[in-house]
Amino acid sequence: MMPIHFAFSSAFALGLTGLAFQRTHFLSALLCLEGMMLSLYIALSLWTLQLDSTSFSLAPMVLLAFSACEASTGLALLVATSRTHGSDRLKNLNILQC
Repeated sequence: MMPIHFAFSSAFALGLTGLAFQRTHFLSALLCLEGMMLSLYIALSLWTLQLDSTSFSLAPMVLLAFSACEASTGLALLVATSRTHGSDRLKNLNILQC
């Protein structure tokens, strides 16, 4: 495995472990998701450059569009939960109380 591939794989794995173990704030979960999407975007961009194929050149842009949609949805949910529950702590969110 090349060092650049190892770097992006480890960045994705760190984002995933941060998402799994940092369950205190909703904002930290969103930041871990954005880190994972950023590492996927850069890895997919480098992969399309290494292949020298024009058929895969649209894939990083599609991933970037989905990442922007995910970020805007996450921020909208963060604002909504902050308004209704008073904070972004995940322990305050209980589905059964709604």
